[in-house]
Amino acid sequence: MARERLYLFDTTLRDGAQTQGVDFSVEDKANIAKALDGLGIDYIEGGWPGANPSDTAFFANPPEFRHAKFTAFGMTRRPGRSVSNDPGLNEILDAKTPAVCIVGKSWDFHVDVALGISLEENLELIADSIAEIVRQGREAMYDAEHFFDGYKANPDFALACLKAAYGAGARWMVLCDTNGGTLPDEVERIVTEVTEHIPGSHLGIHTHNDTENAVANTLMAVKAGVRQVQGTLNGLGERCGNANIISLIPSLVLKEPFKSMVETGITAEGLKSITSVSRLLDEILNRSPNRHQAYVGASAFAHKGGLHVSAVEKDPKTYEHVEPEVVGNKRHLLISDQAGRSNILAQLREFGLDVDPKDPKINRLLEEVKEREFDGFSYDGALASFELMARRTTEAAIADLNHVFATTARPRDVIKEVATPKAAAIELRKKAGHGARTGILFGKESVGLSREDVALADAIISVPLNPDFSSINLAQAVLLVGYEWFQAADDTPPVKILNEERPANKAELSHLFERIERELDARGYFDPIQQRKHVILRNMRNMFQRLGLMESDVRAFQGIIKGLTMKLKDRKDDGDPS
Repeated sequence: MARERLYLFDTTLRDGAQTQGVDFSVEDKANIAKALDGLGIDYIEGGWPGANPSDTAFFANPPEFRHAKFTAFGMTRRPGRSVSNDPGLNEILDAKTPAVCIVGKSWDFHVDVALGISLEENLELIADSIAEIVRQGREAMYDAEHFFDGYKANPDFALACLKAAYGAGARWMVLCDTNGGTLPDEVERIVTEVTEHIPGSHLGIHTHNDTENAVANTLMAVKAGVRQVQGTLNGLGERCGNANIISLIPSLVLKEPFKSMVETGITAEGLKSITSVSRLLDEILNRSPNRHQAYVGASAFAHKGGLHVSAVEKDPKTYEHVEPEVVGNKRHLLISDQAGRSNILAQLREFGLDVDPKDPKINRLLEEVKEREFDGFSYDGALASFELMARRTTEAAIADLNHVFATTARPRDVIKEVATPKAAAIELRKKAGHGARTGILFGKESVGLSREDVALADAIISVPLNPDFSSINLAQAVLLVGYEWFQAADDTPPVKILNEERPANKAELSHLFERIERELDARGYFDPIQQRKHVILRNMRNMFQRLGLMESDVRAFQGIIKGLTMKLKDRKDDGDPS
């Protein structure tokens, strides 16, 4: 059976802007609109021309769209005015958008109480307004406000409102659950009845989330025959929000019966960008993403229980309803006191650590996690801190290295040779060139670590040298940030040295920063569609917290974070756009 076309209508910039605490600038609107267009949305409602300065400015200079139809929103002509003599309607039409969506009453109670006019006059308002939009060669849509409540109270009048718009040439009659109180079984029944009067190919659905059923109601409406769905990014909207188009799209594209019933303008590549688009909105609103949001949340594919992780390692379908990569998300195997060996081993592989599953260090690491969680620590949201602990436990200890050069005489029990930073660097290159396992240890005062963290710092800083940095992990990168770099004239590997008199040159720093940025990008922190790194650079401490460092570890790295912030500022001052 051939699939029918389903059209996606986004109203984030209009209905979503009515969310408490949300105030989009013109630039915000443009960035969101471009992201929606790139996603493959069919209609983008930009707002209400003339309603406020931001909307007016946005419609005066809208972005160019490759796919979407730019849509203006407004209301029918007012009682007592003609279409040519209604300033509000004319301002909407003057926006010259290819599509226009007007809202009108469809509940007799509202016509009587809110408008104070006859039911017949309300039908004229709808028909006259739609006819004028059509006369101007624009695609006309009628948002039937409070349709479901109106239909339950007076089905004949509610249907008459739809027929007035349809008869005047409207492309879409949108059934609105404005109060958000209708339940899924009611939506399916009412839409089925409406399709006996208006073809489903001309019907849309607009739901609110006041009973937490907006997405379910929308899906039921599609099943019953509507072929346009309206929603907002992350479910923004007045009161409890609107249908979340971020949740709707994957369900419509990936789930039966919708997958076989309808097709949308969302490509496979577009679907992979849906997580990025969701997080773009949160970044613009300066709020943390909902970790538990369906499909795109950081916890949507997170597995904590040891039995679950063991099964997921064998086949992800055991505990995942779709592949996370399909929607641009990723799987997370969490570390906690509920974790088992499978969690630990899986996470070590993510860190690039090749550890024998039978190595007794695995059991020791697991026990340490459980003990520290009993003491009040929490690792399921602090993977970077777990990485620090894991490397300390599983990698070679300082005492196991052939050579450890130190810039301080303490702690004496692990130091084999004491040297100045420059001398240590020379010796390190020499020893490493002969294949010796080599490390370098710096005093805790030099790296901003507290006395309590000295053991942790010693172990992390004593990492094997790597000539091209290709395997430097986040924990190492964080600690390397605070150091100057020494690069010999030949091809010997660079090593970290402290208190070197000369400053690091731009080439050396550039290589380091590129590596750090790749590490952050791999964790989804930089997203190509956002291109807002300056937001991150303003608050390095917050960045490391979001990357998964516990508060205690973040405090320990205060000196390093300050140094990174200063270096990034210097790069920006030198014209580096990142």
